[in-house]
Amino acid sequence: MPFIDTIEKVDWDSVTHDIYSRTPSDVERALCNAGSGNIQDFMALVSPAAAPYLEQMAQLSHGLTQKRFGKTMQLYIPLYLSNACCNSCAYCGFSHKNQLKRRTLSFDQILEEAHAIKRTGFEHLLLVTGEYPKEAGFEYLLKAVELLRPHFSQISIEVQPMGAQEYAALSANGLNTVYVYQETYNRETYPTYHPTGPKGDYAYRLETPERIGKAQVHRVGLGVLLGLEDWRVDSTYLAMHLRYLQKNYWKTKYSVAFPRLRPHTGNFQPNFPVSDRELIQLITAYRIFDENVELALSTRESVRFRNNAYKLGITSMSAGSKTEPGGYANERKDLEQFHISDGRTPQEVADYLRNDGYEPVWKDWDKVLQ
Repeated sequence: MPFIDTIEKVDWDSVTHDIYSRTPSDVERALCNAGSGNIQDFMALVSPAAAPYLEQMAQLSHGLTQKRFGKTMQLYIPLYLSNACCNSCAYCGFSHKNQLKRRTLSFDQILEEAHAIKRTGFEHLLLVTGEYPKEAGFEYLLKAVELLRPHFSQISIEVQPMGAQEYAALSANGLNTVYVYQETYNRETYPTYHPTGPKGDYAYRLETPERIGKAQVHRVGLGVLLGLEDWRVDSTYLAMHLRYLQKNYWKTKYSVAFPRLRPHTGNFQPNFPVSDRELIQLITAYRIFDENVELALSTRESVRFRNNAYKLGITSMSAGSKTEPGGYANERKDLEQFHISDGRTPQEVADYLRNDGYEPVWKDWDKVLQ
């Protein structure tokens, strides 16, 4: 049964009521059941009733992360290939309705960016585009992966959804990970955020991780855009989605990211702002829910927040990010998707981690060892 059939039986308002009805005893039981993967326990951990237990959650999450991942932190960097987009997402600077200069990198420009990035030490590269297949579709991405594969040990993409055969072809040519965020699982409000363009197809986007799993891509990255809808409810749906995928596509690894809305071209404001304390609650809830899932934190977050949050469950972080095409070789702020918050250089992030007793990891295990 596809996941969409599963969640169509789960009413958003009912899930909301279940979460907000949780009691302190439910939270205490969830803490005792750490690692159970029980959705009811996850609801308790993200509920308002869990707020007084945040210190206990943080300590437990830290311990579980240390046990499973040690004092290591994977470092990655996004390479924006194109800001062209045919969607009109209300919350995104790349929306085709925004008066933004558009640019799609040529293959020579991609290599220029790659050389600039390599000088910083990165081996993990995340390729990002808007959704505009005419300029940055499958063939373009396939060529980009082939071009960059000799230079980086791990290549990931965050682009428009594709078919299983296309993901399989990309994987065969060196792709390691696909990130695809549902943005919100609230089907009723989803169209208000995606009024035009292919991203408005809720079902096709929701089924994308299943197509990735069928293609046997090594890793799938999941997430919701924090600020669109009630983070407690959206994250519960995401936890359900994660469990479904782990059960049905068990050969694939999974990660969860925590993107909070950031200032961008346009005037959209968060409907449900997420405080720093609430984001910590969410990160630790995922770790207690699943001690093996990888958790990522990007430069959307501030230096202060990242320096305090990463030890509480995070396993990978971006550093030195530019959110515009060509931003590493030639910075162009007028092309960026959103403004980053942590503007430290990769070396500054790595030095901070080392000084705190952590090992920054620029390169993951070679595929031959997997």
